[in-house]
Amino acid sequence: MRRPRLLIAEDHRIVAEGLKRMLEDAFDLVGVVEDGRSLVAEARRLQPDVIVADISMPHLNGIEALLRLRQNGPGAKVVILSMHHSVAYARRAIEAGAAGYVLKHAAPEELQLAIDAALRGGVFVTPALAKDVLGAPGPGRTAPLTLRQREILQLLAEGLTAKQVAERLAISPRTVEFHKYQLMRTHDLHNVAELVHFAIRHGVTSI
Repeated sequence: MRRPRLLIAEDHRIVAEGLKRMLEDAFDLVGVVEDGRSLVAEARRLQPDVIVADISMPHLNGIEALLRLRQNGPGAKVVILSMHHSVAYARRAIEAGAAGYVLKHAAPEELQLAIDAALRGGVFVTPALAKDVLGAPGPGRTAPLTLRQREILQLLAEGLTAKQVAERLAISPRTVEFHKYQLMRTHDLHNVAELVHFAIRHGVTSI
């Protein structure tokens, strides 16, 4: 099975090396660039499936580079990595076409969740900002669930603990708890009972 092609845009080399080590096992890393102009040029040349781009880079920032990419391709999904805990920055990134907005100080799992959501056609915003950026879901309008979120939601709704879900899906309990937290914050759920009702309403489980 072909691994998704990944391009990293980060001007701090230590951070870039950390991203490479974190992601190279799951993705086909096609390149690392250090400024916005190089990002645009290399994205057009290499045609990656997904781009992880710092929001603050020389020449063109991540959002300006994204806007240029959206003008005439390619169609890579872009996840913005930022040090700015700001609704305005996050909203600007999503409006520009980003598929994700992740804070640099977040756990590594959050970036992986964002990439996974992007590749599946969803949008991921760091949970601390998601409600203000995406808005509380109204009737008939909810943030899309990734396949992994649906798997975890179904098992939690069936009464499994986070540890049991982790064992069933061969992932860490921390990852399960992170997905659960994101689901509850994004969809304005306050307890497990509301999580179960949400799963039933959206056809994830029939219990």
